[in-house]
Amino acid sequence: MKKLSISLLCVWVFATSTVWAQESPQLQLPRVTLSAGMHLINAQVASTPQQRSIGLMFRKEMPVNEGMLFAFEQASEQCFWMKNTLLPLTAAFVADDGTIVNLADMQPQSLDSHCSTKPVRFVLEMNKGWFDKRGLKAGSKLSGPPFTR
Repeated sequence: MKKLSISLLCVWVFATSTVWAQESPQLQLPRVTLSAGMHLINAQVASTPQQRSIGLMFRKEMPVNEGMLFAFEQASEQCFWMKNTLLPLTAAFVADDGTIVNLADMQPQSLDSHCSTKPVRFVLEMNKGWFDKRGLKAGSKLSGPPFTR
């Protein structure tokens, strides 16, 4: 009986720690500094499938010039939704050379899909309106290590 109780306790601890991890924002990803003209961006980089699937979920706030850069292995149509994402965001779908292909404003907790209009390897999520307030639109250019070859 004691062995069974210990086994059940271990299963419970594992299950609750897994749920806790899934309901917490990921704040310890590698970071990169990007620029959009004179504007600097401190971006966390989500480069693995697990990091990309969690993205900015569960965040309750994000500093003005902070964002998340999603980096994929190869260019393809990228589509994003906002399940478990609490902040309104704008996604910039970005070509390999840093050119913004298109922008999409996304509402919190929405399952609506927002997609790139061309194949891209990068998607930069910022607080909703960040790009608009700085006059950045499709055709504008971002620079930084991911966009230099």
